[in-house]
Amino acid sequence: MKVAVIYNKQQDVEGVINVFGMQNQETYNPHTVERVASSLEKGGHNVRIVDGNINVIEQLESFMPRVVQGEQPGMVFNMAYGIQGVSRYTHIPSLLEMVGIPYVGSSPAGHGIALDKVTTKVMVHASGLPTAPYWVFFSPDQIPDDLPYPVITKPKMEAVSLGIEVVHNKADLQETISRLVEEFRQPVLVEKFIPGREFAVGLLGNQDPEILPVVEIDLAGDPNAIQTLGDKLKTPREKVCPAKIDDKLKAELARLTRETFRTLGIYDFCRVDFRMDDLGNLYILELNSMASLGTTGSYVTSAKAAGYTFESLINRMLDVAVERYFGKQQLEALGEQEPLVSGLIKGLIKKSSTPLHTRLRSYLRGNLPTMETSLQKMVEINSYVRNIDGINALGQWVGNALSRLGFQREVITRAEFGNMLYFTNHSSDTNDILVIGQLDNPSHFQDFVPFAEDRGKIYGTGVSCGKGGLAILLTALQALRYTRSLKKVKCGILLVSDESAGGRSSKPLVVDYASKSRAVVGLQGAGLAGELIVSTSGQIKFNIEINRVARKGKADFKDKYDLVSFISQKITNLRKLNDEVENQSVTITSIDTHGVGDQPPDHASLVLHIRYRKPEQKEALEAQVFKLFEVPATSPLKVHISRGSSRKPLLETPANTRFFEKIGQLAKVLEVRVQKIHTDVPSILSPISPEIPHIEGLGPVTGGLGTKNEYVVRDSLIDRSVLLAYTIVQSTKDFSV
Repeated sequence: MKVAVIYNKQQDVEGVINVFGMQNQETYNPHTVERVASSLEKGGHNVRIVDGNINVIEQLESFMPRVVQGEQPGMVFNMAYGIQGVSRYTHIPSLLEMVGIPYVGSSPAGHGIALDKVTTKVMVHASGLPTAPYWVFFSPDQIPDDLPYPVITKPKMEAVSLGIEVVHNKADLQETISRLVEEFRQPVLVEKFIPGREFAVGLLGNQDPEILPVVEIDLAGDPNAIQTLGDKLKTPREKVCPAKIDDKLKAELARLTRETFRTLGIYDFCRVDFRMDDLGNLYILELNSMASLGTTGSYVTSAKAAGYTFESLINRMLDVAVERYFGKQQLEALGEQEPLVSGLIKGLIKKSSTPLHTRLRSYLRGNLPTMETSLQKMVEINSYVRNIDGINALGQWVGNALSRLGFQREVITRAEFGNMLYFTNHSSDTNDILVIGQLDNPSHFQDFVPFAEDRGKIYGTGVSCGKGGLAILLTALQALRYTRSLKKVKCGILLVSDESAGGRSSKPLVVDYASKSRAVVGLQGAGLAGELIVSTSGQIKFNIEINRVARKGKADFKDKYDLVSFISQKITNLRKLNDEVENQSVTITSIDTHGVGDQPPDHASLVLHIRYRKPEQKEALEAQVFKLFEVPATSPLKVHISRGSSRKPLLETPANTRFFEKIGQLAKVLEVRVQKIHTDVPSILSPISPEIPHIEGLGPVTGGLGTKNEYVVRDSLIDRSVLLAYTIVQSTKDFSV
């Protein structure tokens, strides 16, 4: 299952439009967030960590499955306390409700009630549950003279012991109320202080929730002691778990915890805090609907006493939410797939080993910053197709990275474009798999766009055209080496330097190295739906030059042989070719005319790209172009047509279809979205023999190809890396059957 772990950074001023209202002071340690994510990965889930700020929906949109399109549902593991404002716990759940993503934890209504200490007191009291007498003040002038002291103060909408103080007289209470109202901009709850013992009781589940072992907060024998914010942050009080209490008290605490949970409408998990006076009377202090998952906190301490590991606790929390949303059928289906099996007992049992794809994904997610750094370094190298020094510099950088992974390098010199590079991690004559990528890109340095990340997208020259694929390749190989899987595969890598110029020089290399490989994959970027390319159109490029030759004694020459009119007519006829035969198209990529002074132009040039699906279309199209620009020998217009680069179509062969089906099976296990498509963008793989399985599009999910705004979807770097890594390691099996 795809699981997004959402949390908040403290003082996230870059993640909001304006800083407004009370700023949240509750945040998770990033190490705790990472530990939760790692635990879910060990449970077999596809996990992302998402910052719960202004960009959260866009990040979730690129990651979460589309249930309405028949995909399996995903979940959010909500650790977001909110950034600012009122009822902060409710903000992320409200957004998730709006966009239709299920999540672990309470609804906005449940969080809103639990966080509001006054509303909690009203509902608990109205349900007949025991709680201390209380008052609500928003001005020191409201305090009556007969208030029974000592009392304890709590800001109405805050947590983590913010503003909690024990007060012993009216004067001090007036000063405290004034200060807290000024600081927190909200009313203050005042309760009768209950000297005695303090307990915390965790709950996990819904219809028949499990009550975790009772935790007693060690007050060091002082019945008047409390847990302040300073205690929690600097010197947390010791916790006794299971608490040394009799069965009758344990049962009563369990009953009150369940009743409070149901009264406030909470889901999945919570912690209820109690005080008990010297007569044994229990008083409900509050319910925490987002009990901390910090390893020293009461909730995790209690779960460990119940026999949970941290990993099994986190996966059990996910399980109870899955069952609440989808029922036991979905929960059982997950249990069949995942190494941490669902259910209370099964949730404590691990399989003997963690599956390879889980270890790969865990490594890749943890190394996403390194992948981005590599991509940034490559973007900074100008590898425009005509910049030989830049291409060689990029090749040197990538080659060094591959050398560190145990690959041997072979340099194939190409003076016109820069060096082509071939790498292997073995000494055999054949490869299990050949990976083909490109060092060049079509963007001249004057159009350079620097590396930048914005709203889950990474921009920069070449990110969608070569460099994104290279970043995926390097990280996938690093993950395979980390999991000790790379040495099991005979992997070849071919990096070409003329893809943007049509690939004519690299074509024989592609054919040769592919013939020595059992399967071939290309690193071209996928579309926004995660497409894998099994077929592409072929392409012919024509350069057409037209000159007008001056002739003496021809008065009507300028009008009759006007170049602009001639070109306009030919363009109209060229466009008709788009409609004459299915699956062919003509694109005019350049038109240029020039003359002298104010005279009509005497020279014109056009560049045409013609795309076609079937190989037999090529000769007919070439003949049509030559015939269309044919002029009489007596005409003063002279036309010269030259063929530029051309590419054969990449055909959907039975071998390619079977290869796609195999990769599709891997993608299903990995929960990576893929689909089979045809594209008009020619592929470097097109000259490969139809008997050899080959698939294009194993690079990242991309957009803006062919523009200055090209980008890769940041979230796809992990998914496509694990898909490539898994494809490489599975290539030892026969993809052709």
